[in-house]
Amino acid sequence: MLKITKIWLAPFATTTAQRSIALTATRAIDQKWRASKGLPENPNAFGPLTNMPDYTYLDGRPTPLGANQKRRLLKQQEIATRIVELSGELEFAKQRHERLKEKAESEKQRLIRSKLKPKGHLLLKK
Repeated sequence: MLKITKIWLAPFATTTAQRSIALTATRAIDQKWRASKGLPENPNAFGPLTNMPDYTYLDGRPTPLGANQKRRLLKQQEIATRIVELSGELEFAKQRHERLKEKAESEKQRLIRSKLKPKGHLLLKK
């Protein structure tokens, strides 16, 4: 029985694991050219094929929005509200910074005025 086990295990003991590495291009689109022309990285992310409706009615009725169109519009609205919110916070921070600078400057001037007072005969001349 021991001989059979050794013979049966022999082919598996000599087998080694092999790995294959795929060498494909990371991106088939020339990204530098697209960036230099001001185009998005993904050509399917923006454009008439993605932003316009798939069909139109002949009588002029508006076509309903597609699922991805609606999702994209909602995302753009969220981004726009976030931009407005952040710009308001930025304006508040700028105004607060200016107020703090003015307050520090006035405090500094107050300290200078309180420290430098004429004494003795200089006080009598005024």
